[in-house]
Amino acid sequence: MIAIAGAGAFGTALAITYARAGANVVLWGRDAAHMQALKNTQENSRYLPGIALPQNLHLTVDAKDLHGAQAILLAVPMQALRGFLQDQTGGFGEARLIACCKGIDLSTLQGPSQVLRAHHPNGGIGVLTGPSFAADIARALPTALCLAYNGPEAGALQTLLSTPTLRLYLTDDLIGAELGGALKNVIAIASGVVIGAGLGASARAALMTRGFVEMQRAALALGGQSETLNGLSGFGDLVLTATSDQSRNYRFGAALGAGLPFDGGITVEGAATAKAMAALANQRGLDLPITQMIAALIEGQITLEQAIAALMSRPLKKE
Repeated sequence: MIAIAGAGAFGTALAITYARAGANVVLWGRDAAHMQALKNTQENSRYLPGIALPQNLHLTVDAKDLHGAQAILLAVPMQALRGFLQDQTGGFGEARLIACCKGIDLSTLQGPSQVLRAHHPNGGIGVLTGPSFAADIARALPTALCLAYNGPEAGALQTLLSTPTLRLYLTDDLIGAELGGALKNVIAIASGVVIGAGLGASARAALMTRGFVEMQRAALALGGQSETLNGLSGFGDLVLTATSDQSRNYRFGAALGAGLPFDGGITVEGAATAKAMAALANQRGLDLPITQMIAALIEGQITLEQAIAALMSRPLKKE
């Protein structure tokens, strides 16, 4: 059995693809009314309208139904992950927990693997990340993701969680994988700001390139491996998220750059990640100018004009 916690777009998309591939799948959601609507309509019209839920997909609001699964995929928002785990009074025993959220916890400045380990000391933990839009996965469009896991069962999990349309590549670098997934959201916001402000595609290309360097610098400083960032969880995810209107982070940045309002009901993980990474940069003495500028811009500490001027006036250097 594959269990998924979180009935948003990504959690539902994973549940659909695994159930469609013939697996026994349980999908948990905290909102009883939302889950009842899924049962009644057999689709997640809030996030994935028009895509039918397979008949063999079990929907539940009881977290106990997640127990006993070969893998429990946690597709709750990053800022809700710690609270979800704290609510599981009995814990998950020795189950394999795989975080599917991207970001850094604002309260602890920890990534998902650290949050998992703090609440799940006796079981296997991993991270599933990479370039993907939930709608593409749910529509069975070819997608490749990165599974970060360093236990002896890594290969078995890779096989379990791969389908004919969802291909998983394996790494044992949890820190690098989760930081790639988190930091690319910040650069995606910055890319959106560039386009929203009318600075042009050339400026966005430069921003993405320097942003990728910044991602690598931060990951290495925090214990990740540079080659991990060169793969799906870093470069691949950055290309997707920083160039497409399907990306919430990119759309948020575009609205910010254009001075337009943005729907507060939409989760933008990169906003919290920028604030958390700016705090980590100050703690560790890291040079993360784009991240720090985006955090300051979101907080209203600087104007867009000031942010652009500060970045463009940095000392010239070798690439």
